[in-house]
Amino acid sequence: MRASQFHLFTLKEAPSDAEVVSQKLMLRAGMIRKVAAGIYNYMPMGLRSIRKVEAIIRDELDRAGAMELTMPLVQPAELWQETGRWDKMGPEMLRIKDRHDRDFALQPTSEEVVTDIARQELKSYRQLPKNFYQIQTKFRDERRPRFGVMRGREFLMKDGYSFDRDVDAAGRSYDAMYAAYGRIFDRIGLEYRAVAADTGAIGGDRSHEFQVIAETGEDAIVYCPDSDYAANIELAEALALLPGRSAATTALVKTPTPGKSTCGEVAELLSVPLQTTVKSLVLASDETDEDGKIIKSTVWLLLVRGDHELNEVKTGKIDGLKAGFRFATEAEIIEHFGCKPGYLGPIGLKKPVRIIADRTVANMADFICGANDEGFHYTGANWGRDLPEPDVVADIRNVVEGDPSPDGRGVLAIQRGIEVGHVFYLGTKYSQAMNATFLDVDGKPKHFEMGCYGIGVTRILGAAIEQNHDERGIIWPAAIAPFEVVICGVGWGKSEAVRDEANRLYDTLVKAGIDVILDDRDERPGVMFADWELIGVPHRITIGDRGLKEGIIEYQARRDGEQIKLSTVDAASFVASRLRG
Repeated sequence: MRASQFHLFTLKEAPSDAEVVSQKLMLRAGMIRKVAAGIYNYMPMGLRSIRKVEAIIRDELDRAGAMELTMPLVQPAELWQETGRWDKMGPEMLRIKDRHDRDFALQPTSEEVVTDIARQELKSYRQLPKNFYQIQTKFRDERRPRFGVMRGREFLMKDGYSFDRDVDAAGRSYDAMYAAYGRIFDRIGLEYRAVAADTGAIGGDRSHEFQVIAETGEDAIVYCPDSDYAANIELAEALALLPGRSAATTALVKTPTPGKSTCGEVAELLSVPLQTTVKSLVLASDETDEDGKIIKSTVWLLLVRGDHELNEVKTGKIDGLKAGFRFATEAEIIEHFGCKPGYLGPIGLKKPVRIIADRTVANMADFICGANDEGFHYTGANWGRDLPEPDVVADIRNVVEGDPSPDGRGVLAIQRGIEVGHVFYLGTKYSQAMNATFLDVDGKPKHFEMGCYGIGVTRILGAAIEQNHDERGIIWPAAIAPFEVVICGVGWGKSEAVRDEANRLYDTLVKAGIDVILDDRDERPGVMFADWELIGVPHRITIGDRGLKEGIIEYQARRDGEQIKLSTVDAASFVASRLRG
């Protein structure tokens, strides 16, 4: 490719509404152009990188035995209604009607459609296992699209689905995709972690996220530097920080704390460690009739240590809250506690509530909690003596750096990450809902055991840039750079020698299968260099009259900036060796 034939359009400054580094650099480098909130044109420069990501994905998935197909962007409501997700998905799923007033959705994912394929075409255990995937446009109507390709509404995603005859076979399919994902991200050249994760709205029992390490990541990744333990913070297990409950040593005292409604303020007022305080959070769960009308509400008091935060995902796994919960209204709080929020606690309730204590709180003694009286807290509170034992003791908090690792092999560390891939074991969640069965070896119908596997193709570009950039621009991993090598001819319009040598080297590299672009725009060196450093091409060769008189051209790697003088004879083999290395 020659730059004079390519659409090369860079910007000195990013638009004012660009928020994160990857968004700014992709806009400046001419890779994307905004059409609407969360919707982008992928320009020729950006599309080249996308195609390289796709090629790696296809290569590894085909190697793992998966088969590519394409499912429709527009999907009929009837399939989604079979699983109940037509209503559960909420406003993130964009619903439309055709001219006959029939309901359709723009696909946010394709579990229903692929399960429909399986129930129609996979009739016998002899046809299993099967693994289908697609690389297809998705649309999710994000409430607040932001961060460019990192959280857009329209995006390119690889989604795959496995069908197996039993749990063991499904586990093997899961493991094969997990391994394939590792190879994919290794080949792309990203620093990442595979972490245990919550299955979320898609459902299922086994799940791992592939997180690209980046300080700007939205997700917190918990890991143990001394072991293989790694999990998303939503799932990371928080052990009790106290080995057991000590005996009470102080009396219960109702202590004035005027105007101090947070644990931090109370601890400062009383000159005690924050770790001696207990935070109260009040939730409610509702029972509804067939019409969705609330017929009964249960109020829950959740207790975590003052320096800890509630983990809502863990909370949602507790019996009684699995069907859903909400934060209690002020009216419900006053009815049960006799006090407005800020001074709530488990002692002296007006009406009974269900009490859930975090593991650490359940082992605390002589702790401080709200007195259910504005301007007062109890000090010296103890389980058994001053209040009944909690109804439930559970892990309901986020881990913090330095907590003991659940595998007992060190302490936990936390870093930021960007989710670029996710693998789920779904079990029979969708096959049962859609009555997707096959005839097993005994001749009886059986529901498929399913897995689901996603990769955010366009998000990978943003994640790679967040992880690899400097003040000059993008530093692409070589495998997904729009071009591997750029040849800059200095004085192109004036020097026949420069043109001849540049064309010769270009032809040699093309014949060697190297993805190279020749900058023949006759621009000033500073303009050319600034453009290609912004775009992030990994290898640059500069050819100028002065060097050619000595038989020399100059090589520079984008990542380390080292300038190396090469003989014109050795240039092609040198570049090829760098690409292989």
